[in-house]
Amino acid sequence: MKLATLRDGTRDGTLLVVSKDLNRALKADHVSPTLQAALDDWTYAAPLLAQLSADLDAGGPARAFDFDPAQCMAPLPRAPQLVDGSAYLVHAELIMASRKQKPPDNLKSRPLMYQGCSAPLLGPCEDIAVASEAQDIDLEMEVAVVTGDVALGADREEATKAIRLVLLMNDVSLRKLVTADLAAGFGFLHSKPPSSFSPVAVTPEELGEAWDGKRLRGPVRAFVNGELLGEPDAGEDMQFDFPHLVQHAAKTRPLTAGTIVGSGSSTASCWASPTPAKTCISTSRTWCSTPRRRARSPQAPSSARAPSPTATASAAPAACSSAAPRRSWKAARRRPRS
Repeated sequence: MKLATLRDGTRDGTLLVVSKDLNRALKADHVSPTLQAALDDWTYAAPLLAQLSADLDAGGPARAFDFDPAQCMAPLPRAPQLVDGSAYLVHAELIMASRKQKPPDNLKSRPLMYQGCSAPLLGPCEDIAVASEAQDIDLEMEVAVVTGDVALGADREEATKAIRLVLLMNDVSLRKLVTADLAAGFGFLHSKPPSSFSPVAVTPEELGEAWDGKRLRGPVRAFVNGELLGEPDAGEDMQFDFPHLVQHAAKTRPLTAGTIVGSGSSTASCWASPTPAKTCISTSRTWCSTPRRRARSPQAPSSARAPSPTATASAAPAACSSAAPRRSWKAARRRPRS
């Protein structure tokens, strides 16, 4: 099923169930007033919401209305916490290269992760307000999951079972402020303002074969000012899958239901092309100035990176798009409010 949050003047909005074709919606506040409330009591709420979803897809009830992403908040307008990983090593390497930073020795064995801004979280059509464009606004298109309760020190099986929803995330970054944040020794703060999200969050089974229980497989598209920036396969080059990321986040703390865990920018190395499948402006710039990468990609045969049979053109975007099935949610670099 697909779930969304309708803007109603309150902090947390009203829970919606959205049809599979993303054309119709139905208020579900008689089941749970908000998505967070549903996640807090998932065993009770999930079957009832699934029945509403089935009824909606069958053509009823009469109180359904046209779904408009512009009227939506983020599926979770505020979350108990947001942690963001760096599961795609190509992105991590390129970002570190842009800062002339040496990657850590354990980059391939231990995921990088930071604690992000969990409130407010922005909807798909909201402006991204910043103090100045001189702060170098960047996007990072990511896949994210929303968890149920996860116990401290949870194992991989427990982390896998805790994944409730999948959604798209634009991890907004202010590149000019990153160096000062890292130099302070306490991680990201000013360089990571509120992120924005796709209008719907979907249950894993809604993704069909595109979800293998660990990661999303299929193309995700990033646009900047209407122009396609990149279209990587979300399952390619993902060094750490979502159970690994959830388990890592819960190593020394429990995760409360509603915790968002991001994958990091889904930049694939795209061996069959001299450029990566980019979803981040900064990595695009760094790739173009790195001769080693330009020379490396064409050397691998195309069969070495053949797409998964489940990575069809329609699998992932159709489940997470913002409006009609032929439209993809656009992670756009927006101008600040005046």
